[in-house]
Amino acid sequence: MGIDLDAIEDEDSPFPEVRASVSNIDDPDMPAMTIRMWFVGLLLCMTSSALNVFFNFRSPAPTVVPLALLLISYPFGKFLAFSLPISTHRIPLPSLSPSVLPSSLPTFLHRLLHPLTYPHSIEFSLNPGPWNIKEHVLVYIMANVAIGNPYALNAIVVSEVYYGLKVEYWFSLVLVLATQLTGFGLAGLCRRFLVWPASMVWPQNLVACTLLNTLHAEDEDDPIGVPEPGEAGMIEKGSKRWSWWDRLLRRGRPMTRYRFFMILMLGSFFYFFLPGFLFEALSVFSFICWAAPDNVPVNQLFGVHSGLGMSILTFDWSQITWIGSPLMVPWWAQVHIFLGFVVFFWILTPILYYTNSWQLAYFPISANEPYDRFGEVYDVSKVLTVEDRFDLIAYENYSPLYLPATYAMTYLLAFALSTCVIVHTLLYHGYTLLNGLKRIRVEADDIHAKLMRNYPEVPDWWYASAFCVFFSLAVVAVEVWDTRVPVWALVLAVVLPVIYVLPSGFIYAMTGQGITLNILAQIIPGTLLPGNPLANMVFKAYSVQTLSEATSFVQDLKLGHYIKVPPRATFLVQLTATTLAAFVQVGVKTWIFANVDDICSPNQKSQLTCPHNQVFFTASAVWGLIGPSRQFGRGSIYHPHLYAIIVGAFLPLPFWLWQRRYPQSWIRWVSTPVILNGVSAIPPATGINYSSWFAVGFVFQYLIRKRNFAWWSKFNYVASAALDSGTVISLIVVFFTLQFPKSGKLAVEWWGNYVHEHSEWREDFGHKDDC
Repeated sequence: MGIDLDAIEDEDSPFPEVRASVSNIDDPDMPAMTIRMWFVGLLLCMTSSALNVFFNFRSPAPTVVPLALLLISYPFGKFLAFSLPISTHRIPLPSLSPSVLPSSLPTFLHRLLHPLTYPHSIEFSLNPGPWNIKEHVLVYIMANVAIGNPYALNAIVVSEVYYGLKVEYWFSLVLVLATQLTGFGLAGLCRRFLVWPASMVWPQNLVACTLLNTLHAEDEDDPIGVPEPGEAGMIEKGSKRWSWWDRLLRRGRPMTRYRFFMILMLGSFFYFFLPGFLFEALSVFSFICWAAPDNVPVNQLFGVHSGLGMSILTFDWSQITWIGSPLMVPWWAQVHIFLGFVVFFWILTPILYYTNSWQLAYFPISANEPYDRFGEVYDVSKVLTVEDRFDLIAYENYSPLYLPATYAMTYLLAFALSTCVIVHTLLYHGYTLLNGLKRIRVEADDIHAKLMRNYPEVPDWWYASAFCVFFSLAVVAVEVWDTRVPVWALVLAVVLPVIYVLPSGFIYAMTGQGITLNILAQIIPGTLLPGNPLANMVFKAYSVQTLSEATSFVQDLKLGHYIKVPPRATFLVQLTATTLAAFVQVGVKTWIFANVDDICSPNQKSQLTCPHNQVFFTASAVWGLIGPSRQFGRGSIYHPHLYAIIVGAFLPLPFWLWQRRYPQSWIRWVSTPVILNGVSAIPPATGINYSSWFAVGFVFQYLIRKRNFAWWSKFNYVASAALDSGTVISLIVVFFTLQFPKSGKLAVEWWGNYVHEHSEWREDFGHKDDC
């Protein structure tokens, strides 16, 4: 159905964040599926996916992120638009001669076959015009779904290296394809709930849209955000300060988004050399620990690495954005998340720790590893036989597994969240779900949905078919190869993301914070299939990755919706890039393990020590061998954690009933799943990541937004993209030029690079509290 653009040109999104970031106009004739888009996108994505597989096995190592490819692809595309010939090529297609159709043919056959006698040709151009925003966003969508290291590779590597299993290339490929793309089909089936409604904002996409519009559609004459002459903040011409300001704004011209982006990106690029190399203490700014390095409680409360991070400040943007950009997440969500963090980790956790609940005081208050009864990091090898099977006698002689305080709190909140998010979704979004299942529009169309009607939608059966095909591949993987994973377990593994995709999507779309199934996907197979670590790993990889990929695919569908990319182009790009990347990623992994000596060993000469796979192995041994029944069953000190499942189910009820009784009360803004889920990054995140994140969010998302909305609407998301871009590029440059050479021995030796490493040894319990 056509759209009268003149009639709706003044329409815009009801949400100011979207209005500030997303264009409310579209050019349906703008080419998107161009040959140069495929060339740029596939070249960058396949190269980056191969590099990320290599980096995954190395420590330390950077990661090629989609934002970097968005920036690299812009000059690449501009260069191709400048250099490729502007011409249209035609390839004639064969056609039937009219003489081959006898006149005696029935009328309906004649009408059916007669069009085949017309001459047809395929037209294409290597250079259909300037490098445009739709081509650019399709390259970015490829990067989002294709360059990350496949989660299933962890299960494959652990099976080979630690459990001594022979894993074939084709099994690896089939398993990776299944885990990467089952979520693709699931994502498409959720469009009516998570993509089309205007209320599903997806804050991450606003930063990407702002950056794309800054690069492609900057209005040099837009005066928003710049004070007029005579207004507060305007420097009068002739003053000493005017010349600097005048040069910055190019002789009084308003600051444009593009210029603002370039200035801030360059500034953040050079600034990161301070916390990233020259003055590393700025990154871990635990100044109270520096003043009292021998005080154990001070280090526990204010330390960063194994403390609660109450120092509040950090001057490292990569630390501030550990849980997401504070310029992206809405203010109400930031309040929820920080409130939950303060209550659970700065109040409740110290109370539990210093009262020695669950024996917590014998271990670090915050750590990434479980511990044994001797206060040492749990040595999984001591409870395994030579065939890597669980040894019950050795386990009883050695030690149960103990959790640090922050880990114990994280598990407690995860159990509560598992039921809380489902009940909350049913209570607050029940009518939306019901209308969606009836194929009724869940919300009135906004301007972006109206403009998207110009393009044919992807039928639901395309996505349903993809879901069935890739689930069938998972069945083939566990049945053709001996994995000891029953099909019913695989069905259960896919049921989990099916149940949680909408609750997770609702929270992700409104807050920028997603839900992970990591804990549930380990406990369920550990309970149902005890003593089977491979089944535990396959179940976990399939369940966790399906939900993660589904969320990622939905996010990119919304990004295409904002930029007005034809839905079928997004479908094809996502499917093609992810499928080809799987072949590349599995091929690179196979080549590395066939040609690199001592891969994954602690002393590997190229530092290919597989740190992520070691963590995955420990989790598989703990949950697949030791099992959750020993960890949380009756008689375990952590058995009370299971009651959090019941508490979580009832937690949203009082808030829902109150807002039903008093609709205008502030209670209507309370979201219990956001409070519980927002702190799920701990560990490895610490308090300094949350406090600094909240402080920056308070400045931008509350103060500036409230006092100068015009400036905020024009520059807030540009600032987020610029700080992210400059920091990412600087981090990669620092790694390859200053850290990678000489195996990291090239360093600046001075107080600012080692003061944060001084800490107090707890000799009585044998562990360390780092500042």
